[in-house]
Amino acid sequence: MPDPNIGRLLSKRYQLQELIGTGAMGRVYRAKDVLLGGVPVAVKFLALSIQNEKMRLQDRFEREAKTCALLGQKSIHIVRVMDYGVDENNTPFYVMEYLQGQSLSNIIRLQNLSLPRFLSMVRQICLGLQCAHDGISVDGNIYPIIHRDIKPSNMLVIQDPSFGELVKVLDFGIAKLLQSDSNVTNYYLGTLAYSSPEQMEGKELDNRSDIYSLGVMMFEMLTGTMPLLPTISSFGAWYKLHRYQQPLSFAEAAPHLQLPKQVEDLVMSCLAKAASDRPQSINDILNTLVSIEHHYHKRNIQPESNALINVTTGKAEFEQQIKTDLRTSISQHGNTHIYSWPENKPIADIVFPQKIHINGEDLPSLWVMLPQEEIQKCLICKRYNQFLFISIPHPMLLWLTVIYNRTHGPKWLPYYLDLKTNLGQEIAHLLGQKGYYRILFFARETPHRCSHMLVSSIASAQCERMQEWINNSSVLVSSAEPQMSKSLLKHEYEKIKPMILAKLEAMNTSSQFHLSS
Repeated sequence: MPDPNIGRLLSKRYQLQELIGTGAMGRVYRAKDVLLGGVPVAVKFLALSIQNEKMRLQDRFEREAKTCALLGQKSIHIVRVMDYGVDENNTPFYVMEYLQGQSLSNIIRLQNLSLPRFLSMVRQICLGLQCAHDGISVDGNIYPIIHRDIKPSNMLVIQDPSFGELVKVLDFGIAKLLQSDSNVTNYYLGTLAYSSPEQMEGKELDNRSDIYSLGVMMFEMLTGTMPLLPTISSFGAWYKLHRYQQPLSFAEAAPHLQLPKQVEDLVMSCLAKAASDRPQSINDILNTLVSIEHHYHKRNIQPESNALINVTTGKAEFEQQIKTDLRTSISQHGNTHIYSWPENKPIADIVFPQKIHINGEDLPSLWVMLPQEEIQKCLICKRYNQFLFISIPHPMLLWLTVIYNRTHGPKWLPYYLDLKTNLGQEIAHLLGQKGYYRILFFARETPHRCSHMLVSSIASAQCERMQEWINNSSVLVSSAEPQMSKSLLKHEYEKIKPMILAKLEAMNTSSQFHLSS
């Protein structure tokens, strides 16, 4: 029988096109927003009617929908709600961003998660929960939000061009709304496996109930099975398990699984029967995850594994790079006055990359703002650059420029290129292709026009590896936030600074020059 909703125009704006999901909470349709030129959206009809006690439930629904919309604006790890309403049948609905991805329940049913992928997913879920638990300001009041239905099917995993694998939490606040309707008293039968003991007892819940459900889900993500398994699926059986039965150990559930003890301890602490024995906040869990990831990656990143690649240059190539800079600095510097400081950048001591267009070709450049006095010191100098690449947990390239003045010492100009973003890939490609880049200086005292320009050549070995890094990054799956790779690269950067400085100090100083604009 055809679905009568297909083709329906909802609220004179959303044309329903395809049923894409059903569940205890309702039905989800792919639709297009005709007022915005057909932009795809997802429309969810909730499995309740607000015909009885209409005003009270409608007020509650609008408050919950408004809260969901604010949560999605505050965190990238929460699905964004853009609109809400009640149709002519008194059925509430809300309109979400349309995202193409996989449910976490489908992913863990089909494959075993690696530890880095597990850690990345859990951290993202925790960031969404932390945002909700901290509370949202609505009409001047702070409302902490408890999800009440944490489970794999409420986690959507999408492939994002900037962030890699991105996890978003669905259906914040909706469980509480459904619970208020007498027609859905059997709703919890579908998700009893994830409910905390206090939730099943009907007590007032706080953030620690979500932490218990998260513990159940983490156990399932790692082992593929549930920590508690009843002989019959009834409310009474599940209640006894959650209240009295100790969960399976990891050794019992997955004998061949090898996990750091910290991971096992974290999951088991979340599964504590008493809320007071669990981690007391999501922030506690996030701190533990950071510690686990730090130790895991520190143990597994070895130079021979190609996870961290540090291309160094020999003495001859180092000196050739400096000499090339001397030639190109004067002959290729171009007209500096055509470059203006971007309006979206602060007037501050910062460094960022920019693609520039000269003589019909795109070229890479590094834009630097410093006090005028500092810039003058940089103009009598040697230049050197170094590129460090890390593939895990997130593909990241450290682009390090050093400007060395024998009298005033080195000026370190590091920039981290995220090779999962279009900008990072484009700039890295240009660096490897051209073999040099321009350094544009802007004085804080007169910030709007470029005051000087230098050129820095790139060692041939680094140019050859640049494209390889870009290609590798396009197929790698990010297993953590970019900041984790930045921290690891920064540690390596601090380690090589003394070696670079020693090379620069050992160079013949007669090659100093002055460049005027």
